[in-house]
Amino acid sequence: MAPPDLASGLNDPAIALIELSSIARAMRVGDEMVKRAECRVLRAEPVSPGKYLILISGEVAVVDESYRAGLDAAGEHIVDRLFLPGVHPQVLPAIAGLAPGGGVDSLGAVETASVAAAIAGADAACKATPVSLLEMRLGSGIGGKGVFTIGGSLADVEASVDAAACAARERGMLVHTEVIPRPDPAFRGGIRG
Repeated sequence: MAPPDLASGLNDPAIALIELSSIARAMRVGDEMVKRAECRVLRAEPVSPGKYLILISGEVAVVDESYRAGLDAAGEHIVDRLFLPGVHPQVLPAIAGLAPGGGVDSLGAVETASVAAAIAGADAACKATPVSLLEMRLGSGIGGKGVFTIGGSLADVEASVDAAACAARERGMLVHTEVIPRPDPAFRGGIRG
């Protein structure tokens, strides 16, 4: 499998993620994906609790072909999955840890049971209203969950959190959401900015 390279895929139009329950099977899945089509591997790593993530990017048709090969190889080991053509431009930089941070009028937090649901929710949130995606935490150190924060006006944050919750709920993976008007800068809950 190609080494992960998040920075090189920041402008790719499509992403796909396969989240697996078997690390051993993930090795076969990743190999099948890169052999099938020339996609960019953004992440290929184990996360707690014993899951494995394979995140790819590239042109829509290439990502779709690679994703389908991965699904075929994964079998019953799929925890969650995501194919996202037309990914919002804020999502890949946030995954790479390059989100802008900064002060916000209101803060929204969305917590999901899977990484795929967090990415789908963040994409839906950013497409719903003009909010800033502040940070994403995906899998590692948080029990395999996904958490992201957004900032903006109270009305925009509320609408975007609703859109994200709907996207995660459709997958059966929503854990919790919060909207905090005028967050105190003394406590940001570990969120950059």
